Amino acid sequence: MLNQRATELGSAPNKIRELFAYGLKRKAEIGEENVFDFSIGNPSVPAPDAVAESIAELIKEPPCALHGYTPSPGAAGPRQAVADNISRRFGIDATADQVYLTAGAAAGLAIGIYAITNPGDEIMVIAPYFPEYAVWAETAGCTTIEVPAHEPDFQMDIDAIDAAFTPKTAGIIINSPNNPVGAVYTRENLEALAALLSRKEEEYGHPIYLISDEPYREITYGAEVPYVPTLYKHTIVCYSYSKSLSLPGERIGYIYVSNLMDNAKEVYTAVSGAGRALGFICTAVLFQRVMEKCVNEPSDVEAYRANRELLTKGLSELGYEFVEPDGAFYLWVRALESDDEAFCEKAKAHELLLVPATCFKSHGWVRISYCVSADVIKRSMPAFKALMEEYK
Repeated sequence: MLNQRATELGSAPNKIRELFAYGLKRKAEIGEENVFDFSIGNPSVPAPDAVAESIAELIKEPPCALHGYTPSPGAAGPRQAVADNISRRFGIDATADQVYLTAGAAAGLAIGIYAITNPGDEIMVIAPYFPEYAVWAETAGCTTIEVPAHEPDFQMDIDAIDAAFTPKTAGIIINSPNNPVGAVYTRENLEALAALLSRKEEEYGHPIYLISDEPYREITYGAEVPYVPTLYKHTIVCYSYSKSLSLPGERIGYIYVSNLMDNAKEVYTAVSGAGRALGFICTAVLFQRVMEKCVNEPSDVEAYRANRELLTKGLSELGYEFVEPDGAFYLWVRALESDDEAFCEKAKAHELLLVPATCFKSHGWVRISYCVSADVIKRSMPAFKALMEEYK
């Protein structure tokens, strides 16, 4: 017998990637210049020169050494480089033995959820949210509890989170800078969450773990992005170089189990065991080494900043309503009708590929990914205008 859940997931794949695949098909049919694909967070900014230089240097090394196995959590050198980076930037005495290298943040989140839960537990998420959180929680045998963000600023609604807690709540996932909204949680908002989690730990008599999903940490436009382990000790950080170094296809990232935890070694042991159980061990060794050499490379956010200004100015002039993003490279735009899926279908008639809010367990909005070339944004404005005129 086939696994029924796996069959269901395979027959209903991620809708964002489906839209991305549709865009590739349309580009082949009518020309790339005629399709305005805002579907997926695929960085248009090239990786830093240091990445190519490090690859060229590394491939001169003996192949058996370069391409051979590392320990399951990753090689010692790259893990130490991550720990040193965390220590330098955030003032935590991070250690390599609390770092687990992963195939991007996706693997990190799947591992993290599995490590801190038992079947029947609950994982809380802030809606709108990246839909795969629920897939990974369900794979671990858990229930996903959705708590709507506070509107219109899309900060966490602490009172709503408090009301959603039960004795089965094992942890909460947060994502700041946020996909899909672009919101950055303020220090005050995070401190309020940390205080609530500490109260709930005392009330229930067990740790409440906070999983901080941070692939967009470096992509901000002036907003402070507090380092969550400095505010709440029971934090697991899931990080990816997909956005910061423009390496989404290379699938390299890490889990950091905060050394400030009371039971940090035990949690790291569970993370290691979860990696084994899920088959996420010894991630791509070449890019472990590349990451080691490039861990301190700065992110180039200027192109995204320029795109943000170009897109928000253009859509504002056309009369669209949106949330001003403080980070990431997404614009959360109010759909021109209550049915955001129907709105996105009408947008497709203008070759505008937008992601409906229903993909993120929300309603009435669409996500526009502006990590595209500036030319795509400029050329899309007549299509956005024509779409707006349909509703007037």
